[in-house]
Amino acid sequence: MHDDPRFATIEANLTEFASKLKTMKISRLLSLILVLTLTAFTQEVPSVLRPPKGSPLALVVFEDLQCPQCARAAPLLAQASQTYKIPVVQHDFPLPMHNWSMDAAIIARYFDTHSKTVGNAFRDYVFEHQREILPDNLRGFAEKFAAEHKVDLPFVVDPAGKLNALVIADRELGKSINLDHTPTIYVVSDKKTATPYLEVKDLSQLYAMIDTMKKQ
Repeated sequence: MHDDPRFATIEANLTEFASKLKTMKISRLLSLILVLTLTAFTQEVPSVLRPPKGSPLALVVFEDLQCPQCARAAPLLAQASQTYKIPVVQHDFPLPMHNWSMDAAIIARYFDTHSKTVGNAFRDYVFEHQREILPDNLRGFAEKFAAEHKVDLPFVVDPAGKLNALVIADRELGKSINLDHTPTIYVVSDKKTATPYLEVKDLSQLYAMIDTMKKQ
């Protein structure tokens, strides 16, 4: 009975079907593993390395106001922000070897309380005058800036220590992603890809890296 060619055809068809079914199951399993892997990866991306809500891309920088490289990077980041119409998210990361950067960051936070625009303008002002600033004359530069922007600068800008706490919180945020130098700059994306952020180690490659992230 098994010599009947019809049975041979049926057997061959069943074997082929079983093989296809096995292939489909493996393919679906691999797809599921890939989705789960990508999901887990994107969930592990720290929120600090994501752009602000509503922005597909952003530049994130951890900076020290006394850092010469930060002063050189600031105008380049501002220009890239204007060119690509993407935000620059600035974080404080005052380094322990610098003797006035912490105080400057606290004063910048004070100006932030009036407006973020004024606070960022003070940061740019500090970078522009960085070589002239010393611990003893930082207050004088801040007073001149305040007068030019018609902002009152109290004798004690942070009586309750709240602004100091914000600066420290930013520094701890940087440490949480193993940051140890300034400036540390990232191009970050809101897309769920294998590379949702890139560190910019060479500023001459900044625009190319933004273009790469845009194409993902």
